[in-house]
Amino acid sequence: MTSKLCQQLGIEFPLFAFSHCRDVVAAVSKAGGFGVLGATAFNPEQLAIELDWIDAHVDGKPYGLDVLIPENMAVKSEKDLTSKKLAERIPQGHKDFVDQLLKAHGVEGAGDHARARSDDAPPPFWPEEAMELLEVAFKHPIKMIINALGVPPPAMIQMGRDHGVPVAALAGAKEHALRLAAAGVDIIVAQGGEAGGHCGEVSTLVLIPEVVRALKSEGYDCPVLAAGGIMTGEQMAACMAMGAAGAWTGSVWLATLESETSQIFREKMVDARSRDTVRSKGRTGKYSRQLKSAWTDAWEGPESPGALPMPMQSLIAEPAIHRATKAAEGGNAKARELVTYFVGQGVGLVSNITSARSVVQDFMQDYATAVETLNAAFE
Repeated sequence: MTSKLCQQLGIEFPLFAFSHCRDVVAAVSKAGGFGVLGATAFNPEQLAIELDWIDAHVDGKPYGLDVLIPENMAVKSEKDLTSKKLAERIPQGHKDFVDQLLKAHGVEGAGDHARARSDDAPPPFWPEEAMELLEVAFKHPIKMIINALGVPPPAMIQMGRDHGVPVAALAGAKEHALRLAAAGVDIIVAQGGEAGGHCGEVSTLVLIPEVVRALKSEGYDCPVLAAGGIMTGEQMAACMAMGAAGAWTGSVWLATLESETSQIFREKMVDARSRDTVRSKGRTGKYSRQLKSAWTDAWEGPESPGALPMPMQSLIAEPAIHRATKAAEGGNAKARELVTYFVGQGVGLVSNITSARSVVQDFMQDYATAVETLNAAFE
């Protein structure tokens, strides 16, 4: 494909693959798409190792980096805050709720309510750490930086300008997209409510033309990537027919052989229907779409103490879900009921586990077929 965006980024096909797994990122970029590494789970030292590996395995193909810098977070303005200090504020009732939930599913021992790092590790989603991650990233040949959960801070946008790298950001509503464009964001990822992870409520089918038209009417020339429930090349073609310049995808890569997810979760993906996801605050403290499980049911149930604000909820959720997954992998059938992950409604389209390269090839073929079918309808 010879679109303006493909030429700008040096890619063959405008399929963008968000993943926390370096193997997926490298495989997608090598296959002609654009891999994007989600950096939130790494500290700067770990990220340097991941990017070194990608550089050695991507055959010189372009890739990008995604960070998560929330515009609104309860403790964002506090100085010298660490995960350990923040964990000390978690109410005992929330700790007991998690411990009882784990115990009811055969997961022994009390939960760890802090990130498994050094005592001075910053809280999850900490803006200063995200900027450190970007500094690490620009020591590597990245071709795009992306932010989620709000307008990127001016320093992030300026960093992109200084390095000649476009800055992208996610928007879940027309108003969000206009704010991003006004702030100087180069590429808008319009993410419908079908998406996995943090998402809004407007469907992709409605959001894409709404954002494209709004940006055009205000005089902005920002490429729009379609996101939310996109699992096939036919869906990608439909979104591009509505004005999108490409597709931003995430959930489809979770069912690949290279994915960071557990085998148990992959199996649950194959078995799931599109109705088997839920938007819940029980993982991060903000609404995010994830696979329904005993964990999500409990946090939405009558006995729930209610989710803590971001980033406190992550301090109790992540260690507990990790321990439950490990127990399930060890043969604990009850623990399997707790296993969940961020995934969109497109999970109902997952029928098997395959390689990331195969997914790219299927997207390309199905996209071409869809375009041919549409063209044939007007002959």
